[in-house]
Amino acid sequence: MSAGSPPLPNAPKPQAKALNCPHCGAAIALRALGHAETVVCESCHSILDAKDPNLQILQTFQVITGEDRPLIPLGARGKLRGTDYEVIGFQRRGITVEGIRYSWHEYVLFNPYKAIRYLTEYNGHWNDISVCKELPVVQFAAANYLGEVYKHFQSSDATTDYVLGEFPWQVRVGEHAAVTEYVRPPRVLSAEKTGNEVTWSLGEYTYGSDIWKSFSLPGHAPEAVGVYENQPSPVSENVKGVWGAFLAFAIFLLLLMAGFDLSSSKGTAFEASYRLNSGEPKGEASFVTDVFPVEGRTSNVEVTTSANVSNSWIYLNYALINQDTGQAWDFGREVSYYYGSDSDGSWTEGSTKDSVVIPSVPAGHYYLRIEPEVDAGHAPISYSVLVKRDVPVLGFFGIALLALLIPAIAITWRSISFERARWSESDHPPMQIQLGNSEE
Repeated sequence: MSAGSPPLPNAPKPQAKALNCPHCGAAIALRALGHAETVVCESCHSILDAKDPNLQILQTFQVITGEDRPLIPLGARGKLRGTDYEVIGFQRRGITVEGIRYSWHEYVLFNPYKAIRYLTEYNGHWNDISVCKELPVVQFAAANYLGEVYKHFQSSDATTDYVLGEFPWQVRVGEHAAVTEYVRPPRVLSAEKTGNEVTWSLGEYTYGSDIWKSFSLPGHAPEAVGVYENQPSPVSENVKGVWGAFLAFAIFLLLLMAGFDLSSSKGTAFEASYRLNSGEPKGEASFVTDVFPVEGRTSNVEVTTSANVSNSWIYLNYALINQDTGQAWDFGREVSYYYGSDSDGSWTEGSTKDSVVIPSVPAGHYYLRIEPEVDAGHAPISYSVLVKRDVPVLGFFGIALLALLIPAIAITWRSISFERARWSESDHPPMQIQLGNSEE
């Protein structure tokens, strides 16, 4: 794309001029008189020299039935970036990759006191484009424009397939241009080389709904399909913020966890060891412990059971009973430990220790009722019971940390997936992960 220079501020406003096509006689209205280089007859599709008073025919082309028509009609007026523009030209261009044709649409926008602007549309993705005011600096696979670095996205050979309306350059159907694009979402930097002339332009991603609103178009804009080269990611801008928030909350949770740990007394209220003799009946093995004090504020109580089980188990029916009030907390715990080896190697299952936390136990005098259960004909089993009060429960902090981590990971994954979809259409596709045997 190339554009002419804007008129002087005191230049008279160009007027539309009605002419006739020298090929078919159809009426032609020049909307950008004095700025248009070529104009296309909509009736016979002749490309005419708009600078020639006689509208010399430069080219004619055949139109295929069902040819694309502009979504924004010629002559439509709208406001972009606070400036009124009129659509004066439309063209379809495309590239061929591995035998597949990819086409997009370009609209030429005109304002007599501003430089020409362009709108492009591909699969519902729009870009607002203007000619660069300075030449970008190209270095390897990147280009620097106005202090911002754009990554190379793709290089291709674009061909003009269809034109309609007026153009500020000598447009031709079949014209080729070497196009190189660099992206820095939501912007795209493009270089088009035709012959010895190189034109740089800068585009910014624009949503179809905004285009429809600007030009007061009926209905709704076509739905955007897929991920476009400079389409802004809906989540990538939030990734750093999310991880920053996660880090801040993680530090807060760690400090809170350390505070709980330091403020917990972790005092031992009771500790004793017992032995369950071989073959001892279940009923005779049950007993109650000595009374022990649970002092201080209402807090949790942790009961830890350790047993010398080996490829065996012991189950203990507990009841923590307040001697003063008769309030009881009933619970059962199992300690089991198994080990062995098989074709996969050595293995273990279970543990020789088990702990349980009883919340909100008020101060008072307590005892435990213990009823052990084991297999009939069991070997002697020694076990110990340890009761502590006011112990820190850190599992809650782990759950809270996990609850914060999951959305951060989900947002990061969405961002990575979006970028993979973007760059899969470029000259630098992300590495493809092959699953299974790669050999046929």
